[in-house]
Amino acid sequence: MMRPEVQGTLQARSAPPDALGRVLSDLRISVIDRCNFRCPYCMPEEAYPADHAFQRARERLGFEEIERIARAFVSLGVRKLRLTGGEPLLRRDLPDLVARLAAIEGVEDLALTSNGALLPKFARPLREAGLRRVTLSMDSVDPDIFRRMSGGRGELADAEAAIAAAERAGFGPLKINCVVMRGVNDDGILDLVARFRGSGHVVRFIEYMDVGTVNRWRDDRVVPGAELVQRIDARWPLEAMPRDRMSTSRRWRFRDGAGELGFINSVTEPFCGGCTRARLSADGKLYTCLFAHAGHDLRALLRAGESDAALRATVAGIWSHRGDRYSERRAELRAAGVLEHVEMYRIGG
Repeated sequence: MMRPEVQGTLQARSAPPDALGRVLSDLRISVIDRCNFRCPYCMPEEAYPADHAFQRARERLGFEEIERIARAFVSLGVRKLRLTGGEPLLRRDLPDLVARLAAIEGVEDLALTSNGALLPKFARPLREAGLRRVTLSMDSVDPDIFRRMSGGRGELADAEAAIAAAERAGFGPLKINCVVMRGVNDDGILDLVARFRGSGHVVRFIEYMDVGTVNRWRDDRVVPGAELVQRIDARWPLEAMPRDRMSTSRRWRFRDGAGELGFINSVTEPFCGGCTRARLSADGKLYTCLFAHAGHDLRALLRAGESDAALRATVAGIWSHRGDRYSERRAELRAAGVLEHVEMYRIGG
């Protein structure tokens, strides 16, 4: 039976807009900071070797704590929840958490982002627990480049197996994320498009971003989304689709009806003005931007015995003062030496 104070949160009003007028509608929940890959754009091997000290179990939020926080966010207007990591499938009993979140009144979308290596084992239990959508990573369809882009820990065959498992479990269409780095995997873009044209799944190309502090970001390795559109359009004619102001992706479709593509151009075409996302780290820190330096400790509130009403008020207050727009100010801030950001694996991208 739901606690009265929790039930009451479902009737609360939406959070006030942030300092730039942006509403709160999405929450990304990192369930673990560990990952079985070492992708160079996120968690390079040299920075995170096998003996790296990740969070201990007691430092991470428990499922009841995650549920309480999620309920607070839903009471403030959030309608979309996404589970991330690290690699979220490394979190033990994840379907149990999915079932808890799927039962929250007001949640309209519950999704998961994963590298897919473990998905064949979990696809059906996650679907049965209430997960609605899955986003998978595939940075190349060349086995050698795929392996390189995973830090030597991933295999293309396993990624294909994950897609097949997701399809069998009833997920679809899938989103297939590809981070593009010039001189690393950009030569294989057309092959990746060919693999998914006509499949119903949507490939999304993501510009290489300066997230965290250890991925050795260089702007000359960024391949602008507009350049990728030109390359693909020369092979398969494209047409732009109407853009949702709240979406991070610019959508294009094949003129012959063979599906669509997405381009997340955070570097060359910032979309801070429409950002409605908050991010929760596995240890209970609330981050208001992917490029934030520090988070707000919600775990401490929970473990100090604060009520759900107090938690809700804290979240609303944090959001109302939010003024983040790093991508729009990237050049200015980097020139000023503002380079330290939370690592992406801690808040799920």
